[in-house]
Amino acid sequence: MNMKTQVFFVLLFTFSVVSFSILDTGADVLLGVWWNHEKDAHIEIYKCENQYCGKIVWLEEPNEDGAPKKDKHNPEESMQTRPLMGLNILNGFEFKEEGSWVDGKIYNPRDGKTYSCYLKLLDDGKLKVRGFVGISLIGKTQFWERVN
Repeated sequence: MNMKTQVFFVLLFTFSVVSFSILDTGADVLLGVWWNHEKDAHIEIYKCENQYCGKIVWLEEPNEDGAPKKDKHNPEESMQTRPLMGLNILNGFEFKEEGSWVDGKIYNPRDGKTYSCYLKLLDDGKLKVRGFVGISLIGKTQFWERVN
């Protein structure tokens, strides 16, 4: 093998590894800690098997009446005593295409309801969080920002 052929294969291999790394981490750009829209909570988005989930990891006011805040608006009475800290609020998101995660659910502890949801990473680095009932036209959009 001559020198030009060797250089070609080294460059091809390097390009392949770099390209594969970029493609492999495209979905994982979502991972990390995000401010919610109201800026009173941090939600950590993490991988849960082959999907993406999110849990509350910080609250501006973690306590109420001297005790940790609870999921008091949950319609299931047995869940009204679970703490908000550590509560999973995002579940089942699948990477669709660059910057887009779909088919997930978002739980809103402010009203105790669960909504269909999709996430979209915008060019400015904000995360568009769209919760809805039925079709995405009937819903609410929030914009989350990375903590760091």
